[in-house]
Amino acid sequence: MDQEKRFLREAVGLARRNIETGGRPFGAVAVRNGEVIAEGVNQMLETGDPTSHAEMNALRLAAKRLGSARLDGVAIYASGQPCPMCLAAMRMAGITEIAYAHSNADAEPYGLSTAAIYAELAKPLGEQSMRFRHVPVGDTADPGLYAEWQQRQKKG
Repeated sequence: MDQEKRFLREAVGLARRNIETGGRPFGAVAVRNGEVIAEGVNQMLETGDPTSHAEMNALRLAAKRLGSARLDGVAIYASGQPCPMCLAAMRMAGITEIAYAHSNADAEPYGLSTAAIYAELAKPLGEQSMRFRHVPVGDTADPGLYAEWQQRQKKG
């Protein structure tokens, strides 16, 4: 069995074990240099945290273990197609390789697909159902939040 399928089977196994304990059917493993460095399962129901997806939990643990929010060289193997939140977090962390075992089409009959969220996010902001707007609050004398951050970075 090739390495990719082995890691995907591991992610699916995590998802199955999560079902057995009353959780949702999602698992993920973070792999670097052929070695699993972190794993996660969906814990939304247990924690009441809507961001507690399998991929997010694997990312959090991988970042902690590696001591860095940058996860360049790490691949994610997930039981299901990552949702837009997880995909965005993986991109922000520097993940460039993702594989998943079950697609949104597979998940649709069970109410687990995130395809509608992907479709909504593909629309221009003004056409999305969520109210989203830019409201500046600084005055012209204020150097700005980001400028302040950059100045502190240079000092530190």
